[in-house]
Amino acid sequence: MQQNPIARKSLADQIEDLLPQTQCTKCGYPACRPYAEAIAKGDASYNQCPPGGAEGIARIARLLGKPVIPLNPENGIERQRPVAVIDESLCIGCTLCIQACPVDAIAGAAKQMHTVIPDLCTGCDLCVAPCPVDCIAMVDVTPGKTGWDAWSQQHADAARMRHDFRNFRLQRDKQENDARLAAKAATKLKEVEAQSALGPEEQAERARKKAIIQAAIERARLKKEQMARSGDQ
Repeated sequence: MQQNPIARKSLADQIEDLLPQTQCTKCGYPACRPYAEAIAKGDASYNQCPPGGAEGIARIARLLGKPVIPLNPENGIERQRPVAVIDESLCIGCTLCIQACPVDAIAGAAKQMHTVIPDLCTGCDLCVAPCPVDCIAMVDVTPGKTGWDAWSQQHADAARMRHDFRNFRLQRDKQENDARLAAKAATKLKEVEAQSALGPEEQAERARKKAIIQAAIERARLKKEQMARSGDQ
């Protein structure tokens, strides 16, 4: 007899599936997944997600077998779904909004005008605060509709996929940068070791440089091992 795939999911997995995946941090956690894990552990209440609103609370309450309770006002209010809009005439191309966007919904490059891709924006608001010239506005795009009435499971699934891929990309880029730095340090070490016979002062200076480079290589190695262990967890 084939087992129900839902039954194989952990409680945190099932809770995460019920969250809108806006990755807005309004729940008090850095993303939807950590919030789902906190609910599953009993470390957070199930009424801390403003984008999910009343319907989102009801969905999680049914899963947990608990009563439906109001949204915690400390986390915000249920509202119409907004989309970020950049005033391109004011944008200075600082990339801070791109770095803040959790779902890669902003296109642009350093010192070039940025623009929001409306279909990808989750309305998380996270790009507004970092903007040094206040050129980003949040515009409501679902008049009369709030919470899950203003969102869809298709939107949520797509946003989660983009968020997960962004995290993967950032981690990959960091690993590649660490590898480049380690290779550069190793090359420098070989250059130092290849130097011809030196006087006492020069030998001391070479030893000092060698120690610095070896320490940098060791730090890179330890960081790589730490990231590998965290990825296996």
